[in-house]
Amino acid sequence: MIRKFKEDKIMAALQALGMVETKGLVGSIEAADAMVKAANVTLIGKVHVGGGLVTVMVRGDVGAVKAATDAGAAAAGRVGELVSVHVIPRPHAEVEMILPKLDVQ
Repeated sequence: MIRKFKEDKIMAALQALGMVETKGLVGSIEAADAMVKAANVTLIGKVHVGGGLVTVMVRGDVGAVKAATDAGAAAAGRVGELVSVHVIPRPHAEVEMILPKLDVQ
């Protein structure tokens, strides 16, 4: 079990983090749908920031995450208000503590 935990942490450290923030839920759902269809990424969650802002996050290799966030941003902009898009190529291990956890089975 400990070995599996360490392997998961190492894999997460090698994956990029992509975020698309929208104003409103519809744009965030459209962005999430476009991101997972456009590239080999894993949807890790959404956060309701407040004031109607919703951030959707994906993980994967840098190229896939960049392609996914580009597609998500375009899709969100078509149906709602795109606020921000950002990709972190290799988030620091301490950033992992504030990210939604994947339920790996």
